[in-house]
Amino acid sequence: MTRKAVVICPGRGTYNKPELGYLHRHHAQRMDLFQSFDTIRAETGQEAVTALDGAARFTVSKYSKGDVASPLIYAASLADAQALAEDIEVVGVTGNSMGWYIALAAAGALSAEDGFRVVNTMGTLMQDHLIGGQLVYPFVGDDWANDAACKAELLADVARINAIEGHDLALSIDLGGMLVLAGNEEGLKAFEASQPVVQDRFPMRLPNHAAFHTSLQAPVAAEGRARLGAELFGQPQHPLIDGRGKIWWPGATDTQALWDYTLGHQVTESYDFTRAIQTAAHEFAPDLFIVTGPGATLGGAVAQSLVLANWRGMGNKADFQAKQDAQPFLIAMGREDQRALATG
Repeated sequence: MTRKAVVICPGRGTYNKPELGYLHRHHAQRMDLFQSFDTIRAETGQEAVTALDGAARFTVSKYSKGDVASPLIYAASLADAQALAEDIEVVGVTGNSMGWYIALAAAGALSAEDGFRVVNTMGTLMQDHLIGGQLVYPFVGDDWANDAACKAELLADVARINAIEGHDLALSIDLGGMLVLAGNEEGLKAFEASQPVVQDRFPMRLPNHAAFHTSLQAPVAAEGRARLGAELFGQPQHPLIDGRGKIWWPGATDTQALWDYTLGHQVTESYDFTRAIQTAAHEFAPDLFIVTGPGATLGGAVAQSLVLANWRGMGNKADFQAKQDAQPFLIAMGREDQRALATG
């Protein structure tokens, strides 16, 4: 019996110390693919992806950088998307932030190599410019129940801070029950000063992250468009759900518009991952939501997005856990206890 699945590709921050060696552990048979990525890296004098993954030691200072993290995450995620069991029918593909670039390749709108070029180019540009930063702050409690009033208050505070001279702050990613905010140092510090510490760790800065998905990234978008031509983009083989919840359909996609969105709006405007997941759930009614590796942290945001939509009657964390325990429908390939559910 065929299982219908939406594939979800992760973004930055998902290749950490436990993931070191991910490519070699899970995809030794795909070394030819990874070596093609190494060749592309060699063209610009960058360290090989296989060498980075096969290193003996992990350091946050190195592996959190955009020009290192991005290609590693791309390689791991794309390989996972290619390793799904034969009974899984992919009915849609989406991703979070940088995961949009991976989704383009996983859905066939970019070749594996051209997808890598896009990710490596944009990751390197982000690191070279490193404009602004990001932090994370939740608007739901431990029970994941929707708190629209809290979210509205937080966004009003963001707007207040952004209106102050010399302060830049905006919503970067709508991420389930979390708000990812981005801005300059003055804007970020003002938000940290205005909001209480919750759950012992928020507001939490994200190391080596720029002000993704804000107007501050306009120079990066412009340089990316200059380096990456629209001819790289083709028709997707699977429906793609972007960071606005828009669906790009196979055989009906304007590839020039797809290029324009990917290296325009997607870089400089907020990314609504929550809406992407909710659109995928409502439009495709999948049996499974499969989050490719590396890491498994995106699973929580997927679950929260479904809870916020009251999908299948889930209104809180307990509802989600009851359905997940009865019959797992959210699979994180980066988790050893769930991986076999997707790979067979």
